Amino acid sequence: MANTRRTNADLTEIELDTETAPDDSSATKAIVVGPYPSRTRGDGPHRDQQARLAEAIGLAEAIELDIAEALIAPLSLVRPATYLGKGKVEEIAGIVKHHGAGLVSMDCQLSPVQQRNLEKAFGAKVIDRTGLILEIFGERARTKEGALQVELAHLAYQKSRLVRSWIHLERQRGGFGFLGGPGETQIETDRRLIAERMRRIETDLDKVKRTRGLHRKTRREVPYPVVALVGYTNAGKSTLFNRLTKAEVLAQDMLFATLDPTLRQVRLPHGARALLSDTVGFISDLPTMLVSAFRATLEEVTLADVILHIRDASHEDWDAQARDVETILAELGLAEDGERRIVEVWNKIDVLDEERLDALRMTARSGERGRPVLVSALSGEGEGELLARIETLIAAGRSTLHIELPAEDGQGLAWAYAHAEVLQRDTDEDGGARLLLRVAPERLEEVKRRFGV
Repeated sequence: MANTRRTNADLTEIELDTETAPDDSSATKAIVVGPYPSRTRGDGPHRDQQARLAEAIGLAEAIELDIAEALIAPLSLVRPATYLGKGKVEEIAGIVKHHGAGLVSMDCQLSPVQQRNLEKAFGAKVIDRTGLILEIFGERARTKEGALQVELAHLAYQKSRLVRSWIHLERQRGGFGFLGGPGETQIETDRRLIAERMRRIETDLDKVKRTRGLHRKTRREVPYPVVALVGYTNAGKSTLFNRLTKAEVLAQDMLFATLDPTLRQVRLPHGARALLSDTVGFISDLPTMLVSAFRATLEEVTLADVILHIRDASHEDWDAQARDVETILAELGLAEDGERRIVEVWNKIDVLDEERLDALRMTARSGERGRPVLVSALSGEGEGELLARIETLIAAGRSTLHIELPAEDGQGLAWAYAHAEVLQRDTDEDGGARLLLRVAPERLEEVKRRFGV
């Protein structure tokens, strides 16, 4: 984005950088509209409007729309028929006509009536924030569970509206494909059929969840603690995941680049290992049906020994983003964990100027946010401190035991490695082993019984 300019009293327009616009001439040409309240409510200030619009543009770019123009429409009152006032609707209709746009993305939640009326007024398809996020999730889901969860959320969205005329994006390429294009049969919108399909999906999801539960049980049999990455979308979680695990998970400057959870091993400073879990990014106004649909996936977070809340320290709206993440963590029952299990990781310090970086370091030292760790997932700065912090938190919740094994007790040695973390191993001249074990609380009594400690 190049710069911001005010076109008139009602609309603020963002001029898009043509160098970053899609080259694909077949892409759907779109207008992005941010209908944001022009005054603050009593519950605190709004997000920065320019940051909100930039995020709305990012969502549209995530499905490769050709964005012809993006603008803010300050909103004093939500109109039941069209969400926006008559004058603004007419102005946007003129912009749509000028660019020959086929789609208008409204960064708000529209009712079915508002959506249809705006489509008539603009002479173009209209999609709201929920529909756009669902479309992105539909394209990004790679696992069977992810695809089922997204389809279930999408059907719940459809069921709540009169969807026979609900047509949106034309498919540009492969993907989940909720939104039909020319020549495709429109999704059957009869409520009874939708309900039947939702029941079938829920049955399939139950099977997948049982399988995931078995996998979790198998992982719990392995003595490695679990560390989960959470954070606002595009905060750099996948880049940090790759840095810590030497993996090659998709990491792009793109909203919702990661959807399906990924697990990899990470080695801690003193040689112990942990499992690192990369999860879907959070976002403001995440549709309720998606939070519900992905609750099973987010159980990876609730069961983690340590949770890393990754924050983009370079983002102008990073405090608002943190509040959104904390709200979802609270919904998952993690609000009271605090410093016991949640660590804030302030990422992207490599792009900060010295003044901003010094201010953040001073804030971090003050302990106001529970001693956050400053890192650059791109350069690796702060990686050692982060790993040490993870190890300290894991150790704080686990016990250490010294055991001695005779040389002939190979079975006991194998059992120790299978049921505890072996932090240190010394071998006697006669072949006996002295082990320093770190044991999870739920396993402590079992290990003590096994070795008579």
